[in-house]
Amino acid sequence: MQRTYKTTPRAVREASGMPDMRFDTKIAVLLREDLESWQRLNVTAFLVSGLGTTVPEVIGEPYADADEVPYLPMFRQPVLVFEGAKETLTAAHGRALARALPRAVFTADLFTTGNDTDNRAAVAAVPTADLDLVGLAVYGPRNAVDKALKGARMHP
Repeated sequence: MQRTYKTTPRAVREASGMPDMRFDTKIAVLLREDLESWQRLNVTAFLVSGLGTTVPEVIGEPYADADEVPYLPMFRQPVLVFEGAKETLTAAHGRALARALPRAVFTADLFTTGNDTDNRAAVAAVPTADLDLVGLAVYGPRNAVDKALKGARMHP
């Protein structure tokens, strides 16, 4: 069975000195269930790329290995990936808008473009209610994100 993100059991974390981190916020990506594997990866990468510039508190500190080679910072908390039918995605988008959650969208039209300018033009050409959503990223308080993604299931 595949899992996207699973922490170790609490007893193991405490025994190893690993702190029990529970975040008040959640980063979640919802993908349309009919996407090909390469599309799921591409959509997820594009969707989460906008969060750090708009919501800087989601980014942790830079990394370094034992030889002090520096690496870029990453999210400070897990990204949970969900999937659902087209209708689930449309409903989640509406709930994210109603709750004014920071969000990113990926529409089917973006698979035919090759750059940011064309991507933004493709989204701008379609009214909100008519967006052919294949992916949605949301960030916010845990309970608000959970309510926005109601009906979605964890990605296998």
